[in-house]
Amino acid sequence: MLVAEMGYQSGSLTGWAAFADEANEKNPDLVWPKSVEVYDRMRSEDSQVGSVLRAVTLPIRKARWVIDGTGCREEVVELVAADLGLPVKGQPPQAPIRSRGRFSWDEHLRLALLELVYGHSFFEQVYEFDGQRHRLHKLAWRPPRTISNINVARDGGLVSIMQHGLANPTARAMLGSFGQEIEIPVDRLVAYVNEREGANWLGRSLLRQAYKNWLLKDRMLRVQALTVERNGLGVPVYTAAPVPDGAEGERLDEWRKSEKDAGLKLAKGFRAGEAAGASLPHGASLELKGVTGKLPDIDGPIRYHDEQIARAVLAHFLNLGTETGSWALGSTFANFFTDSLNAVAEHIADVTQQHVVEDLVDANWGTAEPAPRLVCEPIGERMPATAEAIKSLIEVGALTRDPALEAHLREQYGLPVLAAELAAKGVPVDAAQDVAEEADLRDQQARAAAAAVRPTTSEGEAA
Repeated sequence: MLVAEMGYQSGSLTGWAAFADEANEKNPDLVWPKSVEVYDRMRSEDSQVGSVLRAVTLPIRKARWVIDGTGCREEVVELVAADLGLPVKGQPPQAPIRSRGRFSWDEHLRLALLELVYGHSFFEQVYEFDGQRHRLHKLAWRPPRTISNINVARDGGLVSIMQHGLANPTARAMLGSFGQEIEIPVDRLVAYVNEREGANWLGRSLLRQAYKNWLLKDRMLRVQALTVERNGLGVPVYTAAPVPDGAEGERLDEWRKSEKDAGLKLAKGFRAGEAAGASLPHGASLELKGVTGKLPDIDGPIRYHDEQIARAVLAHFLNLGTETGSWALGSTFANFFTDSLNAVAEHIADVTQQHVVEDLVDANWGTAEPAPRLVCEPIGERMPATAEAIKSLIEVGALTRDPALEAHLREQYGLPVLAAELAAKGVPVDAAQDVAEEADLRDQQARAAAAAVRPTTSEGEAA
């Protein structure tokens, strides 16, 4: 028996004021939808913000994403893996399929991670029926700029999103009117929302804590540029020529006014350059005067705000060399950072699992069918496959030396292809052996040539 809720998370209110209340945002510049423009400026105009976002998103995109089919039927696993374009965990890689017109997981992941920038990233599920099964055609991104409203149920659940209506060119030319808004229901949506609380389906941007530092840094950069521009050359100061003899009364006033206006025009129009110069009346002077005293230190505050922007996302290691140079401390920072990346990857995997993988299985086999899981291999926890590590694992029996392992190691270390592998591809055994020997000979000759041009010491030994 389902017990109905008595309380609520949302009063089902709509409008920007309601969204501001849900998000508890007090800064009017960061109230949606104005926040979209601000966060766009932050990531587009500031090098530190761009570096921080790449440090967060690129490792997640580069991580290995797989489909774990444990406990699921092979048919189901194959369809999900094929539609998402991902390998199956524990199975050898399959021949790559053509990517034109197919769903791209990497592109979807790139757009899904924009939830870190805007706080939310919505997609519409698009399927196609191939005559037997419903296949995932694409997850169409719905840009934050196009969203006009978000409808939320009383319990805080998402009902639908509204998009601004598309303009009909003919109607707009004749009537100046726009089309109706487009509503996308929740059963067609995939909603990635960063740090959602209650009914706040706008989420919270990863850049929110860095906004104040970005704003102050932006102002200081403008002051710094103005300081260099004004004081790099100096300020032109014009001194008028002596008063002409016999100038009195109105004539004196006219002469002073004309001299002042001419001097001001000359000073304002003065520019440095190869053809720069000035023509002055007898007795007048033009000087370039700099600032007396000490200019304020602007580099320090700018560097401080850069450090705070990196700290906002636990990317302290980006400050190494400016804030600190300790390798041990940098390693500790990196561990915290990779933990945060794994948390973001798990969040992406959970949302995709619920609203893409399971919806795809439900559409084809019903809700009772077990669904495979989308898994992201942990970031920063894989040990490097060094020769010493592989040797130790083989010696203790934890790893078996087999053709697949040997082929992988040859590829990893750039060694020639095994003759048996060439023979398996149709190359005769003798010819395969010759190919391998020729490759080894070329490699030896290259090393010998490199050693011959290496600088030597006075004793003739290699430096």
